[in-house]
Amino acid sequence: MLPTLNGRIQTRLLALGTIGFIVALVITPVLPTGSQPLGQTYRVTLSVLLATVLIGVLWELLYHFLQQFRWEKDWPTLFGFVTIVNEGALMWFLVHSTTLVLPRDLHPSPVAFLIQFIVTWMVFWLIVNGPMRLVFHRWRLQGGRFL
Repeated sequence: MLPTLNGRIQTRLLALGTIGFIVALVITPVLPTGSQPLGQTYRVTLSVLLATVLIGVLWELLYHFLQQFRWEKDWPTLFGFVTIVNEGALMWFLVHSTTLVLPRDLHPSPVAFLIQFIVTWMVFWLIVNGPMRLVFHRWRLQGGRFL
């Protein structure tokens, strides 16, 4: 069974929320942030993660709309991987061009943002497309829903 819209949203919220949180806890101390205190660095990385999770729900609505034009009503796995480009670009814009995610004095450096976003996305994508299917073997049969 193909993941439903509800299932994709639940998967994104649960998996990116938990996996992203763990990744942020691990990589934040080693990010190149200059003289920024560790507490402030955690605030930045967790704020970017939260914004990514929330904006991701809007992405899922757009992806669902676009999938209606495809015969299978689903994306190939590679399309799911390549979405890192458009989602990363939007998050970069929201983080650096607006104060919606962070105040102006807390913007991460481009390198720190790229490291956090790419590492989080890669770990998330690999786990959702690999081990999660083994651990939650009924997840796929329930349209990607957890609840």
